[in-house]
Amino acid sequence: MKKYIAELIGTMVLVILGCGTAMLVGCDAANGGGYILTALAFGLTIVAMAYSIGNISGCHINPAVSLGVLLTGGMDAKDFVGYVISQCIGALAGAAILAAIFGLGNVTDMTGGFGSNGLAGVNDSVVAGLLVEIVLTFIFVTAILGVTSKKANHGSFGGLVIGLTLVVVHILGIGLTGTSVNPARSFGPALVAAISGNTAPIASLWVFIVGPLVGAALAAVVYKALEE
Repeated sequence: MKKYIAELIGTMVLVILGCGTAMLVGCDAANGGGYILTALAFGLTIVAMAYSIGNISGCHINPAVSLGVLLTGGMDAKDFVGYVISQCIGALAGAAILAAIFGLGNVTDMTGGFGSNGLAGVNDSVVAGLLVEIVLTFIFVTAILGVTSKKANHGSFGGLVIGLTLVVVHILGIGLTGTSVNPARSFGPALVAAISGNTAPIASLWVFIVGPLVGAALAAVVYKALEE
């Protein structure tokens, strides 16, 4: 149970700090500094959580990461389900806290409402959005699997490598889809935005669930093939 609670807390913190920063600084193309600040917020949160709860749960705080670990034999199906449920609850709690801070009706931030993801940066193309999320998640999960592999020799720097990888995928992805690579991180803000009256994020939410999960599955298959 402790590892599930750790995943809940970690995902909640990720949404508060990452999505909260996106709401606060904005992420439009004319304000490139907002891209960097948001990317750093997500990446540095991962670093902080990795060294805080990593020894308890492995600090997945992302269903896509948990799927990659499951498919490479790092966890069983029971834990996978427990992790995903905890991550989704944590993301919802984080988005609810943002609503309490910024106001429930604050759905006008450029990310679509409470840092939720959208397809505006790819001209509302579902295919392009899926491709972006699949590719970026593939890169992110592959890095995680490599860093956490028993054959890896990164010492105590694993969390830093994972966090910096999340930063770089955000730098590219923010202007395209807002960068999900994490179904739970997309779910919480989209649901709270819908409660506030903005249903646009919910309408495209499936893209940010399917894309990351497909990317993670591909990363697991490719990494296992390369590692053997």
